[in-house]
Order: sequence, then structure tokens, then C-alpha cells
Amino acid sequence: MPTFQNYLTGIKSEIEETDVAGVEAIGLGSKNAVLIDVREQDEYVQGYIPGAHWVPRGYLELRIEDIAPERDTPIVLYCAAGTRSALSARSLREMGYTRVESMAGGFTSWKRSGKPFDIPVVMTPEQEIRYSRHTMLPEVGEKGQLKLLESKVLCIGAGGLGSPSALYLAAAGVGTVGLIDDDVVDSSNLQRQILHSTDRIGMAKVDSGEKTINGLNPDVEVVKHKTRLTSDNVLEILKNYDVIIDGADNFQTRYLVNDAALKLSKPVIHASIFRFEGQITVFPAQGQPCYRCLYPEPPPPEEAPSCQEAGVLGVLPGVMGVLQATEAIKILIGTGDPLAGRLLVFDSLKTKFRELRLRGDSACPTCGEGVDRSQIELIDYVEFCAGA
Repeated sequence: MPTFQNYLTGIKSEIEETDVAGVEAIGLGSKNAVLIDVREQDEYVQGYIPGAHWVPRGYLELRIEDIAPERDTPIVLYCAAGTRSALSARSLREMGYTRVESMAGGFTSWKRSGKPFDIPVVMTPEQEIRYSRHTMLPEVGEKGQLKLLESKVLCIGAGGLGSPSALYLAAAGVGTVGLIDDDVVDSSNLQRQILHSTDRIGMAKVDSGEKTINGLNPDVEVVKHKTRLTSDNVLEILKNYDVIIDGADNFQTRYLVNDAALKLSKPVIHASIFRFEGQITVFPAQGQPCYRCLYPEPPPPEEAPSCQEAGVLGVLPGVMGVLQATEAIKILIGTGDPLAGRLLVFDSLKTKFRELRLRGDSACPTCGEGVDRSQIELIDYVEFCAGA
């Protein structure tokens, strides 16, 4: 009767093995090879080799094609002592991978050799359940979800655009959501500003928003800025966030956010709404275009009436705000194709999207050729109302 040891010996005779020295080069960041940790979570949380992908043994065959789509990719597998990685190596060879090795001695040998290792940040069991529909997406995975949990996004305005943006960012598990708004909830807001409710009329919008977000996802820290952005406070507020969502309802704030974000190298996701139409684009942290490339000068006040004067379809900011949250998530986890250099225009009456190409202005005073962004002067511009 064959024993497991005999079976394992047979497998090791069929595969290639490497040692700590062979793995070290890959762990230090080889671009040509893939290092995969096949241990379980309770082992992984005790430390892993820098540069390794973590794929528990039971998911390896399911996920390997996302990590190494080419069958001739050099792959090194490791576990605790070298047994599971050997079994995994044979499995991958049966799938057609031609350059697979198992690390003899596993992570135990790595630590005993005094090699460096990292301690991972992992999700709690409750978070694994909450974000399971994210983590099963290869483009997100646990790594992407952890990035979201560590990220900080500022929503400028807790109104029509800020409401859906903040809600979906919180639902997605963005760890810190900042809300900046100096207004209070009014009954006329409730037709579109879904962060708020009837029983909160008269409450500060940032307080109402915090209450809603905390009820949705206790993982999220809400940072409240009950103020209006000015040239005196904008840099201090924006510097603490990874992505800025611009849901401002006036040109003054939009120009100020643009200029401050360029100084700080922060990406801005801009959206605006008017009656039945909305538009959205991304102004990248580096490069062009910026808001001034799109609107070099603010329009006359009579051409930019407020919601109070022109009205707005209540569901329209929901569409645009969700798109803003989508762009933010893509930027934070580094996937997809952001809307930088593209303006997406939505006509809700025709249910039609149009995409316009945006070009950077070489003569732009804030992002043009030769401009030192660190020297951009922040100005409190004359306020012009728009349609958010």
C-alpha cells in the first residue's frame, strides 16, 4: 500500500524545486517571474515574502490565469514547509504551465535564514463577508479591497452629487470619507440629496451625512468639515486625501479646488448637473487637462443659474454621483481606464451618453507648459452659481 510520503516523493521527482537563494531574487521584485504564497490565511497573517501573491491552495487553479496568463511565465510556489507547494506545482504543470518551481523548506526556511518578511493587513471575518462580491472580482480581489479600506476620499459638497458618491464609497469600503459642506438640510434638498431625511431638516449636512454613512458601514470613518473652502483652508483640508470628488455647486469652489489639487498632485473627479443633463470628467494628478483647460473663464451669472432658478431632475445627480464614485474606486485600486481627457455628457431625457475628447491647453496658467505647479497662487474668486 503506497503511503503519502511515497506519493510526495514521486511528485517531487517530477517537479523542479528551488531554495531560499533562488526565491530571494523573485521576492526582491523580479518582473519576469511570479512568486505565489499558497498557505492559508492563519499562516499568511504571520508574515509573507515581500513581492509574493497570496492565493490559498484551494483557489490556485481558479485564479492562476489572472496572475499568470502566459503558460511560459516563470512561477515559484511556497507554503510552510514545501509540501503543499510541491502538490501545487504538479497541478500547474498539468494545466500547461512549463516553468513552475516549488520552494524547498517553504516559509519556515525563509525565516530561519534570516530573510526579511512583511506582516500583511488582512480583513476581519465580518469584512470578508461584507466585501465578498468585490474580492471575487480578479480586478479587485482582497488586495484591492484592502487598498480601499486604507484610502481617503473627500467629497466636496454633501448635496446632490456628494450624497450618492459618499454612500457608494462607504458601501464599497473606502476607509475614510471626508464631507465638506457648511449648509443645513432643507426640505427642498430631499428630492435628490439621499444622504438626508425628513427628520433631519435643520441639521448640518455633514452631521446628517455622518449618521447615514455610519448606519450603512461602521468600517468607514467620516471626517466632517463644516465650513466652506477658501484659499486659507483648502490646502490643509485637501492634503489628507487620496482622491477629491468635486460636487461643488459654484464656479468659485471649482476653480479653487482645481488650483489646490494641482499644487498637491491630487486627482479630481469633477461632475456637474443642470436641469436634465450632467457631465463628468477626471482631472489627473499629473499631466493635463485641468478644469481651467475646460473652462478658462467662468460664464456670466445669467448663463449659470442655480437649481433654485432652473430646477434639476432629482435622479440626475444620482447617476452622476455614482459615476464619480466609480471613477474614484478605479483610481484607488489602479484598474480600468479613468475618464482623464474625456468628458462624458449624459442626457437623461434621451437616456443618451456622449463622450467628448478634452485636450490640455499648453497656455493654461495652472497646468500649461513650463508652469511650476507648486507656485500656483490660490485666489478666492467671485462666486458664480451653477447647477448642483
